[in-house]
Amino acid sequence: MKILITGVAGFIGFNLANHLLLKNYQVIGLDNFDNYYSVKYKKERVRNLKKFKKFKFIFVNLKDRKKVFKAFSKNKIDLVINLAAQAGVRNSFVDPKKYIDCNISSFLNIIFASKKFNIKKIIYASSSSVYGDAKKFPLNEKINFKQKNIYAVTKKLNEQIAETYSKISKINFIGLRFFTIYGDWGRPDMFLYKMFKSSVSKKVFKLNNYGNHLRDFTHIEDVNLVFEKLINKKFKNNQIFNICSNDPINILKICNTFKKKHPLKLKFIKKHKADILTTHGDNTKIKKYLKIKEFSNFEDKLQNLFNLYKNKRIYKF
Repeated sequence: MKILITGVAGFIGFNLANHLLLKNYQVIGLDNFDNYYSVKYKKERVRNLKKFKKFKFIFVNLKDRKKVFKAFSKNKIDLVINLAAQAGVRNSFVDPKKYIDCNISSFLNIIFASKKFNIKKIIYASSSSVYGDAKKFPLNEKINFKQKNIYAVTKKLNEQIAETYSKISKINFIGLRFFTIYGDWGRPDMFLYKMFKSSVSKKVFKLNNYGNHLRDFTHIEDVNLVFEKLINKKFKNNQIFNICSNDPINILKICNTFKKKHPLKLKFIKKHKADILTTHGDNTKIKKYLKIKEFSNFEDKLQNLFNLYKNKRIYKF
């Protein structure tokens, strides 16, 4: 099977591509090395993927419809996984047009190319941010709240576009509402890696909202497992799934637990207007659909992830 992954230089895209290549799938990876965080880091991810004979990388900006169509036309693709997006909740207030162009226009180009080249399955990344600042937990897929920022709005629009297009085309969509994903080769702008960097460099770690956030962490290995099962499963029409652990953890508690074994100086700062206080998803639907028993335990993975951080690469970029 030949699978096209957009955003292959990103955290989830890279890990998924690596996982599938180890399983002997053919992977076509698309990316344009956006500079939201270190381009060198993203290129290092792709360099690692190029070790596989069944991997092909294509540099392309997904806003360019002609180049997207060209990438599709030269490769007989069986399935599309759209992970490309302009990330960052706070930055979406600064440059909303960039988020519309990348997260909406690019997604439409992927859909149009899939239709033209007779691709029947698209799995795409949504986000837990679509739930806004909900107050009743855990959040299931039927709950509908107003979004709090432009990033969340673009993700909700992706879902609505997929739902509409599934009714007027032969394309079947699955949207995955990712909660807080963590793991090896993770994004250096995310909470855990900032904490690790502060510990290693012995600099003060600024903790937003005094650490009074709850986050539903999901390990990248669990995400890879979900994708692998979905790839090999027949699905129809349009479906949405939460990808979460259903076990939220207090951010300050994580820092205090980490401090017991490693140096960490904390500085507490006020809540940012774009921040969501709690993410806590219900994963019943995806576990039942794919017959998954449980997701990984966060505390079991934390020390291992810090060891990988210290001994390898993230803070070098």
